Parts: sequence; C-alpha cells; structure tokens
Amino acid sequence: MQKITVIGAGSWGLALARLLAKQNQQVSIWDKDTDALNHLRINHKHPRLLPGFVLPDNVMIAETLEESIQSSEEIVLTIPSHVMRAVCTSIKPYLSHGHILISCAKGLEMDTLKTMSEVIQDVLPELSSSQITALSGPSHAEEVSMDIPTTVSVSGSDIQVLAKIQDIFSTRFFRVYTNMDLVGVEMGAALKNVIAIAAGACDGMGFGDNTKAALITRGLAEMTRLGVKKGANPATFSGLSGLGDLVVTCMSRHSRNRMFGELKAKGFSTDEALQKIGMVVEGLKTSEAAKKLSDKLEVEMPITNEIYNVIHDEKSVKQAVMDLMTRDPKSERENF
Repeated sequence: MQKITVIGAGSWGLALARLLAKQNQQVSIWDKDTDALNHLRINHKHPRLLPGFVLPDNVMIAETLEESIQSSEEIVLTIPSHVMRAVCTSIKPYLSHGHILISCAKGLEMDTLKTMSEVIQDVLPELSSSQITALSGPSHAEEVSMDIPTTVSVSGSDIQVLAKIQDIFSTRFFRVYTNMDLVGVEMGAALKNVIAIAAGACDGMGFGDNTKAALITRGLAEMTRLGVKKGANPATFSGLSGLGDLVVTCMSRHSRNRMFGELKAKGFSTDEALQKIGMVVEGLKTSEAAKKLSDKLEVEMPITNEIYNVIHDEKSVKQAVMDLMTRDPKSERENF
C-alpha cells in the first residue's frame, strides 16, 4: 500500500481519490476550498459536484497542505491549469526528492505558453524529469466515478516510473497505457478543449453530423501541426490523449468546453455562459495561449483563431463559420 496525495477536490480529484481508495491505496485529499472539505469530511459528498457520489471512508480529508503531502509517495494534481504554478510553489517546501508528481491539468500557461510539465519543472527544478508525469485521455469524472469503463495514458520520461503509475491506477474499469511522448500528450490534452468549444458552437447553431465530423477532423490536423512544432510525435495525436480526448470532449453532454461553445452560439455572453456552467472551462484561457503559441511558432490554426475571435473579440459564430468555409482552397494533406 502506498500513500497518495490528491490535490484538488473538484470532480476529477474526487473521482480519482475514490478509484485509488477502492484499490486499497492510502489516499489523502486537500483543496483550498475549506467549506467543501468540511462538507466532505462530514458527509463524504461534495456540496455541489457529482450528484450521488460518495467518497469512501478510507480517504483522509487533510486539514492542511503539509498534512496531505506528509509521507506520501505520489502527488496527483487535479487542479486547473491556471493555478499549477501557484500550487507547485505552495507544495515546494514539503517535497522530498522521492515524490512523483502526476499532472491531470489540461491547458497551457497563459504568460509563458508552457505545458504543465514545463511549469512544474520551472517551479521545482530540484525534481528530475522522471518525477514529472501526466495522466490524460478521454475520461469524464462523472463516468469514472461510476465505474464506467475508461482508458487513459500516463506519460513521462522514465518507463519504470510510468509502469508504477500504471499499476497503481489500473482497475477492471480504468485501463492505463504508457506513452513516452510527454509533449504530445500534454499538447493534445490542452488543444482539444479549444476545438471542443468550436464543436459546441456547431451544436448551438443547429448544425449536423457533417459539420461536427469535419470540425473534429480538421481540428485534429491543426492540433497535430502545433504539437509537432513543439517537438511531439505526430502519432500521439491519433491516440487516447489526442483523438480519443478530442472526440469525447467534442461530443459529450458532460463537456464544459462543448457546453460553453453551445451557449456562446446561442447568444450568451462569456460571463453568462461561465455562470451557467459553474465550473472551470479550460478552453477559454487555452484559446488565447494557443493562438499566441501558434503565432510565435508560425503554425496555421484557423479553427483556433476563429474561436479566439469569438471569445475575445466578440466575433459572431455565424461569421466565424463563414470565414472558415470560404478560406482559400487547399490540399487536405498540406501541412497535415
């Protein structure tokens, strides 16, 4: 049995804490939301998230961040990407050289345009690259928390570390593959949220299957272009953290990013849409970071650019669609 810390008591943190606890791992969970933690401690349920979910009794609700990390071997970071730097700064005093960090955040840092593993390495240079990993794939917390069969990948630079994480997380309902392409896994995880906003906009406009199939296909092409320019293996984008996560995020009723796009297309303002969803929409910030990164690396990303324009420049979805459809003719395989 190992002690595993989960930082972040959102939907994904709760689902993974339950999964690990049912594997008889020693699990502690901590979040800055003390009211939610107190509610979990007393009722074993979150006051707002995952209706019907019950946290197992053997999950320890930590009082402090230090307490949660004490004696742990793995730290699972189930937090929004925009707080990764702050959280890593907070845990720095309590880390040992043996800790393995498992990032579940899906995004790019706004100011630096770094992936989450790059942010972790930046804040915690004392960690070796083998101690920094990412868990990603088509995995809505709502379904994982109900033992609906799910498959993900864990990525990093040390296959022995990845095999250990694979063993810890794998259950009859949760299958974990290893993948050594950390850049590709993280880029796929981040960029698919932007394409999912576009998919939601298609739903909001009342478009059909033809439109969404084309969007997913061309969205995957531009995700691959940017990922490869960052050093990723193009094959990664046809895997779980690329195509798999893209499809589920574009299609699912659970997807916050898809719902955000749908609400925008129906005329809701950004603030109104976020209030209605009530949870973090990662693609909102990632759309800006992805546009900046594509501009910097000179990678053509028309769908991402149009989503940026819809969100940040108040461009109408109808006009964005028209501009995409009337672009100059190209070969399908040109630059992917």
